[in-house]
Amino acid sequence: MSTSSITSGGLATGVSSLASVHLKQSRVGKQPIPLVAGVTVSIAHGSISVQGPKGASVRQISPNVSVTISAGQVSVAPTVPGRDGARYQGLARSVIQGMITGASVGYVKTLQLVGTGYRAEVKGRVLNLALGFSHPVNFPIPEGVKVEIPTDSKGTLIVLSGPDKGVMGQTAATIRGFRPPEPYGGKGVRFQGEKVREKAGKAAKGGK
Repeated sequence: MSTSSITSGGLATGVSSLASVHLKQSRVGKQPIPLVAGVTVSIAHGSISVQGPKGASVRQISPNVSVTISAGQVSVAPTVPGRDGARYQGLARSVIQGMITGASVGYVKTLQLVGTGYRAEVKGRVLNLALGFSHPVNFPIPEGVKVEIPTDSKGTLIVLSGPDKGVMGQTAATIRGFRPPEPYGGKGVRFQGEKVREKAGKAAKGGK
């Protein structure tokens, strides 16, 4: 799984040693994150783990913030003074919020294949792609990512879902990178709804 620097809840010593120092807090980062039904959060060994109906994710925590769980809420506080502390706090809260959202409702990304004969098929934990090359592209599906090919799309839509926003984004970008949309004709792999700026071919230019 991808890792992000947040922090461990076992930083009471560090927090107490900074008790006499004014710790600037982020306006958004200091707001507690409510836990939703069906999602559990735990902190151990310098990592935070979140589990829910859509899956689980784990992130390593950094010593620049402290994370506590109390009364059905997750709170983040800086452990370093100044603006850096507030920035780390805001980042940590954003990451944890994303983990909770991913575990509860999940993230979805849809890719569209545009081109004659372009097709996608899932076999076990491998995504097979026909992208106009002389050979198929076989992509091992990362752990924690679910891949579906809607039957009514005739293999031209790839729906990715999972609890980890970072892994989802990287997976979608990797698949798109196998054959990015061409500027002439727009053939390739694109995000659904993506606007591809197409260029006019030489024949079109000459006819003007």
